[in-house]
Amino acid sequence: MTQATNKRLCIFWLVVVAATPALIMVVIIPRMNETILSPSLSPFAGLKEFWLTHLLLNLTGYATVVLPFYLFIYLLRRSGYLQQPGRGWFQKVTRNFVEGQTELGLSEVQSSKSAQQEMQEQSFSHRVLCLFLAFTGLQASYLTWGVLQERIMTHTYGSEQEAFKDSEFLVFMNRICAFFLSSIYCVLREKKPHVAPYYIYSYASFSNILSSWFQYEALKFVSFPTQVLAKASKIIPTMLMGRCVQKKSYPWKDYVQALMITAGIGLFLLTSSNSPKSSAQSTTLSGFLCLLGYLVFDGFTTNWQDRLFTRYKMSNMQMMCGVNFFSFVLTLTSLSELGGLQDSIAFMLRHPDFALHVLLVSLTSATGQLFIYFTIARFGAVTFTIIMTIRQAAAILLSCILFGHEVAPVAVLGVAIVFAAIFYKVYCNLTQKKETKKGNLVPSSTK
Repeated sequence: MTQATNKRLCIFWLVVVAATPALIMVVIIPRMNETILSPSLSPFAGLKEFWLTHLLLNLTGYATVVLPFYLFIYLLRRSGYLQQPGRGWFQKVTRNFVEGQTELGLSEVQSSKSAQQEMQEQSFSHRVLCLFLAFTGLQASYLTWGVLQERIMTHTYGSEQEAFKDSEFLVFMNRICAFFLSSIYCVLREKKPHVAPYYIYSYASFSNILSSWFQYEALKFVSFPTQVLAKASKIIPTMLMGRCVQKKSYPWKDYVQALMITAGIGLFLLTSSNSPKSSAQSTTLSGFLCLLGYLVFDGFTTNWQDRLFTRYKMSNMQMMCGVNFFSFVLTLTSLSELGGLQDSIAFMLRHPDFALHVLLVSLTSATGQLFIYFTIARFGAVTFTIIMTIRQAAAILLSCILFGHEVAPVAVLGVAIVFAAIFYKVYCNLTQKKETKKGNLVPSSTK
């Protein structure tokens, strides 16, 4: 086929791909809502508030974007259009989107000095000031985020005692705020060239959306302290995903730490009351499944991003911008198709205090991500882990004080075991880092 034929073919399929979500949104989704979620149909009336129903409908909304999107990429590659010589803007955009800027290579990306090297060259007082900024920024952002998150998902608004139930809208607001902040930074300050194909961020975006959605849904069934401890156990699914995604192997110390965390969480869950609803077995099972979904998808997100960092050497802000862009598109499409966007905006208009809470949650989530990248880039992962461990302990204490969670003495022991395992991991990482530096200082003649 000629270049003109290939271009016409690609434009044709682009129109088809763009029209498919619109057709599904106008014809199919409304009929699904009428059939499944209509309260007048008694066989399905109980499904309206079931979290699994919302999950399946959300996945259907994402499929209206994901399936045509990957079909378009497949057809572009099969047509050979990207390999044709040409300088047209459409071909350039699609090539960067599907294949990236491979002509740049990675040598130009790797040539810039790291932020940690620049930090070592600064004065002691400047380093202390930056560390203080990182610590206070992370604590303020995520402690505020945690309190407001629990307030939104577990309490009612207004004299009508109306509860907000659409977790996807909160994910959407978080992602759109993070995308705009990161995109502004990339436009104004980012100097590192971007070589990766843009579509690869969609994998981490999809899993990140689901992990965040499960995190919000879990608060309907378990207490915030339980959720925080479950998030502290991310090492377990992260190790499992590391073996599956990147074929990693782990030392025996990591497995000991994973067992300690599991034992501590088990003590906490068995001896503390999760929520006023926790007496129902189905509610307990739903909370466990939501936490499990969060851990699995978050573990995949972490390992996939690590794989991209290793292969394409993009900056943290480029990763943040790419992932949040796809998250913004997917959640906006699903909310629009299912009517959640209109309902959530109407809820905000009825309850201005809810609108303020959502705005603060979105801002603190976005600024928290910025402080995460700032801390890791300048002080390393070990310092970041210590700060976030302190944050998790403070979040549990703050939640118990503000929302009256009762914690039994044995449950306190479980919390202590979890954080002891985390600090033990930090100690092992510090020891390993010092031994590595010491080994690098040994003259080559004595090695």
